[in-house]
Parts: sequence; structure tokens; C-alpha cells
Amino acid sequence: MENLVERADFVSVPVQNMERARAFYRDTLGMQSPNWEAGFPEIETGNISLYLVDPTAMGMEFAPHTAHIALRVRDVAAARRELEERGVTFTGEHDTGVCNMAFFRDSEGNSLMLHRRYAS
Repeated sequence: MENLVERADFVSVPVQNMERARAFYRDTLGMQSPNWEAGFPEIETGNISLYLVDPTAMGMEFAPHTAHIALRVRDVAAARRELEERGVTFTGEHDTGVCNMAFFRDSEGNSLMLHRRYAS
């Protein structure tokens, strides 16, 4: 049977306040989107896009993601220190023996993590 799904193109990230969310992803996390100025809040990450979306505009209720979106960084500890200096509060960290993770929430309450795999 042929695989119908080729790949995941984007993950919708629910927001309540688009300007606040854009500022968090752009200014706090340093993530860029060439389409922000055109009003299209999709952040390219290299392998999947994060699409900031207000679910109430589509007749749905807002509810932040509780499953973490893993954001790959070179060094979890260094990235965490830098984000803490920018006002981000972390809720925990974990080393699985294969990867390092540090957990936090975005401006809208969505669960995010800094992530780096260091073993095969």
C-alpha cells in the first residue's frame, strides 16, 4: 500500500493575542518569518512550520497545547540561560540519556521545550 501522507507541513499553535504571540516568537525566541509583515504568521523552522492561529476566528475555543513542541537548539543549558535573561520561566528539565530537554510555555500558555539529542 502506498503511503498517502508525504510529511507534516506545519503545526498549528493556538494564540489568543496575535501581537503578543508574534512578539514572543520573534523577539524572545528570535524566530523569524518572512511573511509576518504580510499578516501571515507562519514561522519556518527548517523542517516544519509553526503556524500561529487564533482558533476563535474559526469558531473554535482557545485551548493551549499541553504536549510540548520540541525546539532544537545547539546547547540546552546555554539557550535556557539566554531565555531566562529574556524573562522566560522554565518549568523543569530532563535528561533521558539520549537527549536534554528544558520545558517552558509561550506567551499563550502553549507547552514548548528546548531540545538537543546528543546520543544515537
